[in-house]
Amino acid sequence: MTVFTETDDLERLLRILPQPLQSAITALPSSELLEIVLDLGRRPQARLIQGALDLAGTPVTRLDLERITSTVGPFTADNRAGIEGTLHRVAAIRNRTGTVVGLTLRVGRAVFGTIDAIHDLIAQGGSLLLLGPPGIGKTTRLREIARVLADECARRVIVIDTSNEIAGDGDIPHPGIGCARRMQVAHPDRQHRVMIEAVENHMPEVIIVDEIGTSAEAAAARTIAERGVQLIGTAHGTTLENLVLNPTLADLVGGVQTVTLSDEEARARGTQKTVSERCGPPTFDAVVEIVDRERLLIHRDAGRAVDAILSGLPANGQSRGGGNVSSETQRPPPQSQPPEHPRPLATLQRSGERLVRIYAYAISRDSVEKVIRDLRLNARTVPRAEQADLALALRARAADPRLRRLLAATSIPLHQVKRNSTAQIRRLLRDLFNVVPGLEEETVDEAAREAEQAAQRVLAQGIAVELTPRSAPIRRMQHRIAMRHRLLAESAGSDPQRRLVLHPGSEEDSYEK
Repeated sequence: MTVFTETDDLERLLRILPQPLQSAITALPSSELLEIVLDLGRRPQARLIQGALDLAGTPVTRLDLERITSTVGPFTADNRAGIEGTLHRVAAIRNRTGTVVGLTLRVGRAVFGTIDAIHDLIAQGGSLLLLGPPGIGKTTRLREIARVLADECARRVIVIDTSNEIAGDGDIPHPGIGCARRMQVAHPDRQHRVMIEAVENHMPEVIIVDEIGTSAEAAAARTIAERGVQLIGTAHGTTLENLVLNPTLADLVGGVQTVTLSDEEARARGTQKTVSERCGPPTFDAVVEIVDRERLLIHRDAGRAVDAILSGLPANGQSRGGGNVSSETQRPPPQSQPPEHPRPLATLQRSGERLVRIYAYAISRDSVEKVIRDLRLNARTVPRAEQADLALALRARAADPRLRRLLAATSIPLHQVKRNSTAQIRRLLRDLFNVVPGLEEETVDEAAREAEQAAQRVLAQGIAVELTPRSAPIRRMQHRIAMRHRLLAESAGSDPQRRLVLHPGSEEDSYEK
């Protein structure tokens, strides 16, 4: 287990509290205390790592809140204040008239030893992005990174401190950042400007910034990285996948664009025609997901990890922390990837013995069920992909990472409709279940089985197979079966002896007259 050394100046925070609360908090294990919550008319609470605990039996009064706010520094535009010379933060909740009705007192700590697992990454000089849920220690790690780079690596480090959380309140930075310099931000909306100002005016080798959350800040981060400055930051989001799906911040890891491929290129890649791709190189070379206070998931190559996510594969990662370092996760072998083209289904009959289970992704299940009833299909929808025999999805959502992971895990075929309409769903299911309106089911099923068996013979033996003469509607249904097997199909003869002949080849070359 990693051993951390903490300094928290907790007594400085306790001084601003009423005496009964000071006594109650002193009795708690200080290393477990995260924050103190004071809401008007409610009992004061201490939030610990393992849960919350009431500090008193009487509710918080307006006088309590006024006494505390009068002893801290001025509140900034983001309703945050601090205690000079410490890392503690006081955040206010106001009513509609601007009166403070609640306070959150977060315990700020300079913790040493939190970046041992990523020391090699920051020392190499590459830009690094930290992700993780609130309160898990992102800012604490930024603070130690600033100290290590400035003191141990002797680099010119500037901390962009929007809410004074990294280097504490007051004009003199907290010793926790070592000899790194600190630039304060007067208003949260100006953070991106101060980031650029730091590069242009102070010749830093490293810039450290907390909570990148807007498109302007993402653009400023890219500008900094393009100028050769090492950038260490945090962003809103708990995982790399969250970031990729965030249209505002995806640019931090290269951005995402939708590309329509030509038929030839899609076939060569083995993908759908519409795919999601990375727009460009990531702003950050590596991404670290903070899983908990000890465990980290390292993506050493952010671009490679993003490409994997956009392809529907798990992102490469290396687990570190807790005294263990795992080997880097490898991409799944090709056979575990989702089928890009629907694999041929066994012939589906309208009322066959086997119930066909359908998973609808981004499509109305009610619409699918209505079509099933109208066509009298032996099928039903299911809520989970692992329960299904096939999946239906909108064509525009076929490249969604979540759907691709589901397909990879279940190996079920995917069929697509252009729009979420009953007409489109009916046309697709009618084709899949070989429904020919106006004809007897028995006749249709017999013709479907014949076409399926012929297709299997063509695939196995590589020879042409001639089918029994059929009517035009039946031939069209058999032609669709050939297409699902990616075979060439052509009609031969004249009515009433006109029939379909299946050949080895591609459905792009097939036709039926």
